[in-house]
Amino acid sequence: MSPESDSLEALPVPFTMSIRLLIVDDSRMSRLILQGLALQAHPQWTILHASSGEEALQMVRESPVDLVSMDFNMHGINGLEAALELRKILPDVPIAILTANVQSVLQERIEEAGMVFIPKPITASATAQLAALVGA
Repeated sequence: MSPESDSLEALPVPFTMSIRLLIVDDSRMSRLILQGLALQAHPQWTILHASSGEEALQMVRESPVDLVSMDFNMHGINGLEAALELRKILPDVPIAILTANVQSVLQERIEEAGMVFIPKPITASATAQLAALVGA
């Protein structure tokens, strides 16, 4: 092989993972902020929205997702209750509960349920934590 072909073979191939992220939050603004941050860092991701836990459950029954970001305080069932139901449908999908409620008791409940606690406000750091859940 020529030195030129060796150098071409040594070039890294960028890894782009196509992920279907479901953002569940009753605040449209929060959904849009998280979507913007996620797509800025991972433009190849597909973002789905649900405004309630009930809507999220219906969506994943119809079309599986790879990752879920769930607000805790929502109308109807709360985010943790919805996430526990979602886990029955998609047992291996990583779920992060985002909330401004930083009480240690709630954080422990979330972690004991096998989910990740991410404090609000939504920042680029939250997006990085979500991406880490799927190895992106």
